[in-house]
Amino acid sequence: MIDGIYTLANDIVYDQLVALLNSIDANAGRKIPVCVIPYNQQLDKVKAEIATRENVTLFADYTSISRWENFGSRIWQAHPRALKLWKEYGLSENYRLERHRKLCCLDGPFDKFIFFDGDTLLMKPLDDVYQKLDDYDWIANDYQYKSDLNYIFNWSEEKIENTFKLKNISKHIFCSGWFASKKGVFNEETLAKLLENLEAGEADVLAWADSDQTVMNYLVLRSGISYYNYAYHSQGTGCHWSSKFDVVDNILYDQGNPITYLHYMSVASSDFTRLCKGEDVDIPYRDVFLHYRYLKSPETRPKSFWRPSRFTQLQNQTKNFVQQKVSNFKLNYRNFKDKITRNSV
Repeated sequence: MIDGIYTLANDIVYDQLVALLNSIDANAGRKIPVCVIPYNQQLDKVKAEIATRENVTLFADYTSISRWENFGSRIWQAHPRALKLWKEYGLSENYRLERHRKLCCLDGPFDKFIFFDGDTLLMKPLDDVYQKLDDYDWIANDYQYKSDLNYIFNWSEEKIENTFKLKNISKHIFCSGWFASKKGVFNEETLAKLLENLEAGEADVLAWADSDQTVMNYLVLRSGISYYNYAYHSQGTGCHWSSKFDVVDNILYDQGNPITYLHYMSVASSDFTRLCKGEDVDIPYRDVFLHYRYLKSPETRPKSFWRPSRFTQLQNQTKNFVQQKVSNFKLNYRNFKDKITRNSV
């Protein structure tokens, strides 16, 4: 049995990838093989980095990549409401299709695996997670279940529960940025049946703006495989960057307990790139990130940081403010239209 770690990356998230790999080396407690799934073909820096690490490989099974992209494409082609809204807002009909490459974990070399988004850092050993996979097929460790169900599924909770044959559906949803499972956890018969259900109309339940996360939640919860969330069972810590953690020797602690991982979800990759070029960018737990980013090359760490001119800062702040306002308006408008459309059917 081979335990391993997967992540999804390209050159855009190079600095984050290096930090993640270094945090795994420093905090996993043992040497664990890591496989990087390519987000796309923009991989020059990623390949160069992998070449320097004996325990890291690049996922090169393009049959598997094509398989899961085709799987995702068929799902979303069966979701006319999503296609209509994507077109309305100038998005591709293959919107975020590359994120479905995370499902390549199910075909890869590891019998038990843990997936880390590229914008994460490992903070503690993972042996308990691999052991938990002896009892469960899918494991999460996050507080997504406390959020609005509409981030994951777009039907009423009652309709979802009737379809999924699962009570308290809101308590079972999870974030796709970190999860653990086993190779081939869904057999071909199960996948074929799930796809059949989706193409027969159940794709409409998927949150159209959420890509891989809504699909993974559907596959896990609709299939009925055994599932465990550390956080839901009060055995997990916080993981989101917005939480207040204590920092001791570059390890983050939540009320005295080391967290499993730190997730920089929604922090732009460009912020990390600018920071590593020496710009004074305000990133949560910045020194911790920089520690892991330059753990193996401290001589290249920026010695000082420069701030852009006040005019440039104002431009950036104004641009970000306007973009956020527009995004919020569009999201609220889309949700309103979406609700009206669903209620009129």
